[in-house]
Amino acid sequence: MEMSVPETVSSSRVLVPCMALIGPGLIGGSLALALREAGVVGEIIGFDRDEDNLRLALELGIIDRIARDDADVSQADLVFLATPVLALGEVAGRYLPLMKSGAVLTDGGSVKGRVVEQILPLIPEGIHFVPGHPISGTEKSGAAAAIAGLYRNRRCILTPLPQTDPDALALVRRLWEAAGSEVVLMEVEKHDRILAAISHLPHMVAYSLVNAVGSYDRYEENILEYSAGGFRDFTRIASSDPLMWRDIALTNRDALLEMMERCEAFFAELKEDVRKGEGEKLLEFFQRSKSMRDAIL
Repeated sequence: MEMSVPETVSSSRVLVPCMALIGPGLIGGSLALALREAGVVGEIIGFDRDEDNLRLALELGIIDRIARDDADVSQADLVFLATPVLALGEVAGRYLPLMKSGAVLTDGGSVKGRVVEQILPLIPEGIHFVPGHPISGTEKSGAAAAIAGLYRNRRCILTPLPQTDPDALALVRRLWEAAGSEVVLMEVEKHDRILAAISHLPHMVAYSLVNAVGSYDRYEENILEYSAGGFRDFTRIASSDPLMWRDIALTNRDALLEMMERCEAFFAELKEDVRKGEGEKLLEFFQRSKSMRDAIL
């Protein structure tokens, strides 16, 4: 779904005088650092149930101050939700009644259907909701993992709804552009199916591979100790936050299951060719995969 967005704001000045950051970890903290570096945000107030993480975010310059209580969110012109996706609805419900009229609510959740389903009915009159998802990250988490350049030359997908305010959409778009991202507009269902394929499935495969190899008990020692660059590179994402990936698996279940079944079909084909010693079929399978992989580089 392509949309034209009016150029209602300029990146040459502060776009958001006050921003509330709910969850200053990798995703939210990196956005805060990028926006501060670009000079497009004024004060950043931090909210988190983890007091230690909040203090670290303050020390690292991610936030300017720690919220005294929930009511401080009423000072924000924009609220960014950066919590695990299963918590987004609950967190939004906690802060939405306290937000001032005209403020914008946006998020960085990697599943959009469940998020929109939970949050949209809670939006009060005068508050503008712009769902979003930056396609970038690392296997690390918490305020210490935040990187100002995390979103540079990466894509950010916004999934505006029919009732999304054009000016609010324009503002959120300009913020992500100021952070260095290429912004893409997409329908909610398309987003979730694409992310199930290119992000959620690879994480499931990496977690499964580590479990399969780590539980191999033919020999007494842990054979993971022999893993070299290839195994470590491939399974790097299995070091990601288990809580976050539990939530993603639960909230994008249908799309993820569809991709897991497709993967199982191709793995079964490969397994059968290995079993039968089908050299030509194996070569064709690997060549086909290599060609598709090389095409995206």
